[in-house]
Amino acid sequence: MSTAGSVLTKKATREAFGDEIVELGRENKNIYVVDIDIGKSCKTTAFSQQFPNQHVNVGIAEQNAAGLAAGLATTGKIPFVSTYAVFGSLRMAEQIRQEVCYPNLNVKIACSHGGLTPANDGASHQSIEDMGVLRTIPNMTVIMGADYYSTRKLVKQAAEMYGPVYLRFTRDTVPMIYDEHEEFIIGKAKKVKEGTDIAIIANGDTVYLALEAAKQLEAAGVSVKLLDMHTIKPLDREAVVECLHVGKIITVEDHNILNGLGSAVCEVVAEEGKGVVRRIGVQDQFGQSAPYEKLLELNGITIENIVATAKDLLK
Repeated sequence: MSTAGSVLTKKATREAFGDEIVELGRENKNIYVVDIDIGKSCKTTAFSQQFPNQHVNVGIAEQNAAGLAAGLATTGKIPFVSTYAVFGSLRMAEQIRQEVCYPNLNVKIACSHGGLTPANDGASHQSIEDMGVLRTIPNMTVIMGADYYSTRKLVKQAAEMYGPVYLRFTRDTVPMIYDEHEEFIIGKAKKVKEGTDIAIIANGDTVYLALEAAKQLEAAGVSVKLLDMHTIKPLDREAVVECLHVGKIITVEDHNILNGLGSAVCEVVAEEGKGVVRRIGVQDQFGQSAPYEKLLELNGITIENIVATAKDLLK
């Protein structure tokens, strides 16, 4: 973990993608970026400038981008389709299913503006359903890093593994909670804290909120187990089962509570037949044009609500 001082540093995880994809492109000439005419927002401009022969801009044509990426993958290339999450998951859903996941091709869908972080851009750009939609498609891996360094590590691993991967990034800046030495494994939860009274499982930009809530709970004498579940699919089932030794679980996510992290955890808990889960996330409602923190507050995705929910569970 990073030191307390560096926690105050903030960076959008889309910046991590922009920095890491340049490194990957330099190391491997088979790495391609397929842009949808928003390279500036998705942080692929540096890649396009440094590696023009590994870059294709299809214009505002998401479905074409998916098909083109599938074609590149059949020739041994490793294409990263880069767009906004709401388009990369929903407008491209049929092409991802039919042309990428069904033939199990090595295509990565790398999307900025995940969850509520588009904030003032409004509900049309706030992708609250993306991870849930794509985790239902066979062969797809679904990932969201918690901060800058974890995202860089996960993007690098996604490039090295074979198969379809959905990578979700924030538009807004989020606190940096890890340093460059931390290691992450796709499909394995990151254990941030060990505890015995309550377990909190968080994902993406909400990991910081969960960490701050855990600190407050520990100050009140509550022992908290905290997991960063950066990979929604394949879910680290073993890590969830370990949380059942604690028995009381809170999930926290910047995503609809339906079919996201909370649902994935509940599926395991139901199959195991024990434990209690409380889901904190987007309350099955569309967002609106408002500051990011206000949108989180409207959905109860706050440090205060995590603490209150934990205390209620412990009664």
